[in-house]
Amino acid sequence: MKKLVGVGSYHEWEVEELRKDREFAVEYLIAALEALDNPEERAGGLIMLRAVAEAYGGVGAVAAQAGISRESLYRSLSPKGNPTLKTLIAVLNTVGLRLSVTPVEQVKARQARTVSDSVAA
Repeated sequence: MKKLVGVGSYHEWEVEELRKDREFAVEYLIAALEALDNPEERAGGLIMLRAVAEAYGGVGAVAAQAGISRESLYRSLSPKGNPTLKTLIAVLNTVGLRLSVTPVEQVKARQARTVSDSVAA
């Protein structure tokens, strides 16, 4: 099978954008963590967390920081994974972020703004 020149996968583009644009990475992580809270979106949130790990040092480096094996981190951040708090914190630390608490009302207001912004566009 011949590979097309200049054509990469969406995942490659996504990882590169996360690496280049920290603001994008922060918003992406917020969306990933919100997805983890919704059973229908949880698998996507885990894949998003893995993309961030790949963009910021690689899965091996994040695994070492979390004190777990690379294979264990891959399993934790797979669509059926179940990461520990230690794993989540390690992924956030790769981007220089920390876990915090947000009132549900604030999250719902943010989500409503996002939906209205995308409808207006």
